[in-house]
Amino acid sequence: MNVMVTSMTGYGRSVSQVGDGRLTVEVRSVNHRFLDLSTKMPRNLLFLEDTMKKLVTNHILRGRVDIFVTIEGKDLVEKKLEVDWDLVDQYVKHLQEIKDRYDLTGTMSIDIVTKLEDLFQIQEVDQDEERVRKVIIDTLEDALTVLTSLRQQEGDALRIDLEKRLKSAHSLVAELEKRRKIVSEDYRERIKTRIEEYVREDWKLEDTRILQEVALLAEKGDISEEVTRMYAHLDLFAKTMEEQGSIGRRLDFVVQEMHREVNTIGSKSNDMEINHAVVSLKSEIEKMKEQVQNIE
Repeated sequence: MNVMVTSMTGYGRSVSQVGDGRLTVEVRSVNHRFLDLSTKMPRNLLFLEDTMKKLVTNHILRGRVDIFVTIEGKDLVEKKLEVDWDLVDQYVKHLQEIKDRYDLTGTMSIDIVTKLEDLFQIQEVDQDEERVRKVIIDTLEDALTVLTSLRQQEGDALRIDLEKRLKSAHSLVAELEKRRKIVSEDYRERIKTRIEEYVREDWKLEDTRILQEVALLAEKGDISEEVTRMYAHLDLFAKTMEEQGSIGRRLDFVVQEMHREVNTIGSKSNDMEINHAVVSLKSEIEKMKEQVQNIE
């Protein structure tokens, strides 16, 4: 069965050399109910944030996605140190006034000036916006390609595991169905025996009221409807895994329905073999639920 299951967990990284500069883009994705994007990059690149997020949506439908952009060197981003000369003049003037007012001795050194706050600022010089855009977007595209490949590889492993557990669950439901028929017949016989022991000799087993009570008692322990619905849920799960796109939330819903049915079966049955099968089925469903949490 050739199906495409994609994991929400993955990591992609790409590096581009631009002259003396080095651009690194990293993309990390983890589980999330919806698509949640976050970017961390130099402030002068924030104009690219919307474009980058749109590009991510071409590759990813669901998950928490963090994008990290780091730049080394000066080919893409050039930094320039600026001095606030007006603020320097004010500092020097007021320091001299303090010295004169209190008749202080000593001279002002460069060490004092460099310790004064807000005198120096590092400014990033704007580069060719279109050139920067192309380099970063191309590098992000490469990182997303790596990420997508890893998510698909992880998805293949999830699919194989889920198919195995689906097969196991189907076998357990078949056991429940087989045992249900035996238990149902045995239950009827026990009810019949108990009635014959306790009713008066002049009562007949065919009495309408007695038959109604027998039917009600038998129905309380009957799991045929739950077994039928379990088969339907298993089939729906298998069909959903064959679909394209974001299927994780739908699979999670189907698993919840399976869990509800198996709990009902457990509460209805007093048969030891059915109870053992229920425990095994619950275990498989729990493992399926854990795996489904990772699917996009």
